[in-house]
Amino acid sequence: MKVCVIGTGYVGLVTGACLAHIGHHVICIDNNEEKVKLMQQGQSPIYEPGLPEIIQTAIQAQTLEFSTDIAAGVAHGEVLFIAVGTPALPTGESDTRYVEAVARSIGNHLSTGYKVIVNKSTVPIGSGDWVRMLVLDGINEQRQNSAVAVESSPSEERGAVSLSVDSSAEFDVVSNPEFLREGSAVFDTFNPDRIVLGSNSARALSLMQDLYAPIVRREYAEQQQADPVPVVTTDLSSAEMVKYASNAFLATKISFINEVANICDRVGANVNEVAKGIGLDSRIGTKFLNAGIGWGGSCFPKDVSALVHTASDYGYSAVLLKAAVEVNQQQRMVIIEKLQQTLKVLKGKTIGLLGLTFKPDTDDLRDAPALILVEQLTRLGARVKAYDPLVSQTGIGQGLSNVIVEMDAIHLADGCDALILVTEWSQFQALDYAEMAKHMANPAIIDARNFLDKAKMEQLGFYYVGVGY
Repeated sequence: MKVCVIGTGYVGLVTGACLAHIGHHVICIDNNEEKVKLMQQGQSPIYEPGLPEIIQTAIQAQTLEFSTDIAAGVAHGEVLFIAVGTPALPTGESDTRYVEAVARSIGNHLSTGYKVIVNKSTVPIGSGDWVRMLVLDGINEQRQNSAVAVESSPSEERGAVSLSVDSSAEFDVVSNPEFLREGSAVFDTFNPDRIVLGSNSARALSLMQDLYAPIVRREYAEQQQADPVPVVTTDLSSAEMVKYASNAFLATKISFINEVANICDRVGANVNEVAKGIGLDSRIGTKFLNAGIGWGGSCFPKDVSALVHTASDYGYSAVLLKAAVEVNQQQRMVIIEKLQQTLKVLKGKTIGLLGLTFKPDTDDLRDAPALILVEQLTRLGARVKAYDPLVSQTGIGQGLSNVIVEMDAIHLADGCDALILVTEWSQFQALDYAEMAKHMANPAIIDARNFLDKAKMEQLGFYYVGVGY
């Protein structure tokens, strides 16, 4: 099947590369020429485990192309994915101007033949009908421009020009939300919990099911003998709501366990044991019950805020979701308070951060808790150093203000009055903490992810503080 993916961020690039890997002919479109040149050379502009190998294999198999020519992409694709960013505005609304520009541009370039236009971007509820309206606006603009061209052409050329504008475009819009986790996006594409398709068109839904058939049959899954992937087919608005509701629930679950952890701290209970005990209840489950510094990244904050704003637009105050956001914001300060309880005055102290990215196995710093810590520690007069396995190597950290980015853990520890483990990189389990303790002015560590073994760290000479116990 011929596919066009417009936008090559985390979602677009992973989607396009993985669809090419399973045999579809994919053209990925981006308006950044330097980025396109990089991808044409088989290099990934983002860090995502397994992605560079898939891109290179698909390019060699001639199933994956990259271009800045949206007209060529639209002409090529039977299925057109809109996968551009929808960042949060200060009001909490999603910034949909990139989706709007792409939808109009698709309309500008539609000609004969049937197309399925897929919203892969996370868009506000009701955006399916809005995208349809914008595509139709683009088609009308195309026809008006063509009509003007016909009128201004010499009479002998008008027949040829008019032939190209008489053709009618036929399309349907589908909502196909993504559920990819940064750091495991390739795995999630081939091993999804479910695929959600929203449309009022049986024809469009049938085409999308054909597109995903190899994935549904788990031909590329880790466990190929497992049952087929569940496919949820529903209306546009419900599909859009599934994405927001999923992320909002997970964010709320994390805020809940952090609230429980804060109570545990006060009554002497151990939140790790509490989480284990409640997680064994099949109605609750064990996932997303890790107490710590809270959630960040590009999805949870944006999606929860967008859902709160949507509720407000329709006259409803989403009290529970607002509380989840408030707890998450306060949780950063809980870590600062634990550090103050350990060191008392922070002014003039040197604090080392283990980890900068919002989660391991990604280079994404968007809404990372570490950035709030840097801001607050600097405000309180502390010097801040940091070591991150990826940020330190790539040079991304050089653009960070008020933080000294070290190249290894030993240099991070040198002269520190305390460490804060911010990101649970697997590499941090194997660090030489005994050696690090020797280099510190005061061997104390605040484990903001409850990631390390308390007894072991104390044996190595550290004063250890966790969250919720």
